[in-house]
Amino acid sequence: MLLAATNSGTLIIALPDLERSLHTSLLALVWVILAYLIAATVLVLMAGRLSDLFGRKRAYVGGFVAFALASLGAGFSPGATVLIVWRVLQGIGSAFLFANAAALVTDAFPKEELGLAMGANTMVAAIGLVLGPVLGGALVAISWHWVFWFNVPIALAGACWGGLILRELAKPDSVRGYDVLGTSTFVLGLTGLVLAVSRGGLSGWDEPLVIGGFVLAAVLLPLWIAIERRSRAPMLDLHIFRSRLFAAASAAAFINGLARFALMFLFVFYFQGPQGDTPIAAGIKLIPLALGMLVASPLAGAYADRHGSRALAAAGMLVSAAGLAAMTTLQVHTPYWQSALWLTLVGAGSGMFNSPNTAAMMGAVPAYRRGIAAGARTLLQNTGAVLSIAFVLAIVTAAVPKATLFAVFSGLAKGLSQQKLAPFIANMHTALWVLAAVSLVGAFVCLLRPAHVRAGEPAVEGVAA
Repeated sequence: MLLAATNSGTLIIALPDLERSLHTSLLALVWVILAYLIAATVLVLMAGRLSDLFGRKRAYVGGFVAFALASLGAGFSPGATVLIVWRVLQGIGSAFLFANAAALVTDAFPKEELGLAMGANTMVAAIGLVLGPVLGGALVAISWHWVFWFNVPIALAGACWGGLILRELAKPDSVRGYDVLGTSTFVLGLTGLVLAVSRGGLSGWDEPLVIGGFVLAAVLLPLWIAIERRSRAPMLDLHIFRSRLFAAASAAAFINGLARFALMFLFVFYFQGPQGDTPIAAGIKLIPLALGMLVASPLAGAYADRHGSRALAAAGMLVSAAGLAAMTTLQVHTPYWQSALWLTLVGAGSGMFNSPNTAAMMGAVPAYRRGIAAGARTLLQNTGAVLSIAFVLAIVTAAVPKATLFAVFSGLAKGLSQQKLAPFIANMHTALWVLAAVSLVGAFVCLLRPAHVRAGEPAVEGVAA
């Protein structure tokens, strides 16, 4: 969690510098982010299935090693295209990390302590979010290459620690075999969907590649569900969604990714663009978002262990919606304390939602299905994240002059007049209203779940404890 969160923050804060250093376009710059997310998203279920079959420790350690090697290569990239290839390889490594992280924690803790454990895990992610932007600003001051190279010692340390400390606590899935047909259909279908949405939002919905991606997804994803229903050893056991608790928590995880992921992306450009901050100053200004999560996550996890997750997860979504709506008051010269206040509020809402929701999901499946469950959670959250960036960028870039967009996304907008920046600020407000509305929908979905059955209570039909 520390590696993933820190890596995300350092790269996002470095995007304007990357655009200048690599002489790349905004579309290519966005794909530096999306290529990683797409690879992690389409492969995480496969990684979860392999982990359930062959052991989580082996897959987890291998994920660290792959991430380290890809990070090393990314730092040597001569241009955007090569960097995107290395980012895909980073995504493959992270798929094995994400598919196992929540499963390993769930294996190690009894159910009555699972919310607190997930809260601690989310708290570490918040620490990474604090460190990431500040570290990114400092590393960019040296050279953009170090934004990737700093991952190498952390990932290798994680691999060594996992190899020495972790033990296999869960028995391998008794149903052997691997669903090659289902996996291939899923990877092609979901790749077509995320490619179409992300590219369409940036370069037009009538492009042949965009239309082809939607057609591919429309054909292959329903076919994949049909294959999974009939497979002896499916990639995704659809039976886990029969639990209303797991299904509703899964939907909420998707909505959370949709409502939250683009926010830091948006504020990096707001701080470095209209407000004219340096990368390190922008990184420091983003700290309140992580601090809110840092404080709320362990408290929310402990509360959920005693009182259940439904009301708390819904309340977290509502708090975040309020913070996102309040952000629409921000202007070019708004004092920083207002940004800090609303970022803290959104961070606290995220902390209130994440750990109870994850604990509810992971506690609702049997031990031998936790790899698949963790993979499903990451799949849904990352799909939401990809769509979040695509749609927010489509909103922000609409009807804004190209010269203004270039200045904002390159971190060179400080000299522009308030009048020239007005279209960007107006579109940013529209995007924030959309994210706030999505959070409200997420709160409603959270309330559709049954109460999270606490340790020591019997599970009712259709709901796992």
